[in-house]
Amino acid sequence: MLMRLFQPRYIRLLVLLLAVAGLLMSHGLFSRASIDFDRFHRQMESRFGAQRANVSRSWEAMLRQAAQAETERQKLEIVNQFVHQHIRYRTDQRLYGVEDYWASPLETLGHGMGDCEDYAILQYVSLRQAGISDDRLRLIYVNARMGGPRSSITQAHMVLGYYATPTSEPLILDSLIANIHPASQRPDLSPVFSFNSEGLWAGGATSPAASATARLSRWRNVLERIQQEGVSFQ
Repeated sequence: MLMRLFQPRYIRLLVLLLAVAGLLMSHGLFSRASIDFDRFHRQMESRFGAQRANVSRSWEAMLRQAAQAETERQKLEIVNQFVHQHIRYRTDQRLYGVEDYWASPLETLGHGMGDCEDYAILQYVSLRQAGISDDRLRLIYVNARMGGPRSSITQAHMVLGYYATPTSEPLILDSLIANIHPASQRPDLSPVFSFNSEGLWAGGATSPAASATARLSRWRNVLERIQQEGVSFQ
């Protein structure tokens, strides 16, 4: 694992995630998300049609239900169930014609499709809107083992982690598995980096590494699109 982290693709990933951490802090995403649903639905209908606008209205109804849930575990289950019910897995190459594209919630709901990053971003924004604080959520890059417990084949993957406390074992929301499991029940996932608006964590570290600002990134681009679509973080 240590040698893998020095491969060019992981060095690029570290630079990107450092940029993400700094950018998130600069956008002030420490508090709850706020969504202008009227604006969101209008854009959905304009870009994807009336049928998909019905899906975005269902998303609004689900978020209102999740916000009223008694426990945060219930919020996780409500959001996770909705996303798996309404989004089908599709690679960026097939959907957008590029190798790597981070879609906004409007784009993911509009297409009804997305890859692992798109699932994680949609779930992250949804849970922030439902009232879960940012310090309990991290988008996690992992090496996912493919082909069974004895396989040595891995691929880069993103999941969303929920931490009841900063040092808790996370619960994992995954585009590839409909059920939520503790990290200890996902031995197929090896964490590389994780991030939220408060910082960047290396591997399974419990303390964040120092964040840094850098040049434009995919996350900066998706944040700008998210804001234009009616989602803000106050």
